[in-house]
Amino acid sequence: MMSDGGHQQGAGVDWDAQSGTFDEEPDHGLRDPGVRGAWAARLRDWLPGQPADLLDVGCGTGSLSLVASEQGHRVTGVDLAPGMIDRARTKLAGRDAVFLVGDAAAPPVGEQRFDVLLTRHVLWTLPDPGRVLRHWRGLLRPGGRLVLVEGVWGTLSPVGIPAERMAALLRPLLSGPDDLRVEPLSDDPLLWGREVDDERYAVVARF
Repeated sequence: MMSDGGHQQGAGVDWDAQSGTFDEEPDHGLRDPGVRGAWAARLRDWLPGQPADLLDVGCGTGSLSLVASEQGHRVTGVDLAPGMIDRARTKLAGRDAVFLVGDAAAPPVGEQRFDVLLTRHVLWTLPDPGRVLRHWRGLLRPGGRLVLVEGVWGTLSPVGIPAERMAALLRPLLSGPDDLRVEPLSDDPLLWGREVDDERYAVVARF
């Protein structure tokens, strides 16, 4: 299963058509206070303590964008599905947030630079994730960070990116080993609204 944002080109699903019911999954809409609180606590740990410019790639309906905005960050969200973007704009109406229709692999943000690039369950759907990571790093200001929530789903035909491979893709882009943190997420059912037994994790990479 993919979470909010995991729908750029993966799985052959019409995510524009799915936008109307997308938030019904607990970890998509974050409507349950416990689930929402769990994600808010993680974002508070992963994101800068001061207000920052944040790019939410594959933002879906903007659930994580909203949490980040509530914590004081200035959000730009990008998603391939116009229906998702419409819902994100409605969800964050009146906030310091902009939402754009575009490809996660090459977000349409021009020369704008960000303090944080956040994405959840998106990178695994994109061809050549190593190249995408290099491009994303170029969208960051010096001292910026990537916050990547990814995993591996399915038993018969697993899809996703294992944490070990993700770390290997990122290490050549970093100044040193202390710039990379991998945080397991499978053991926190509050994040997903249920118990999960597959691999889910977050990576915070600082540049």
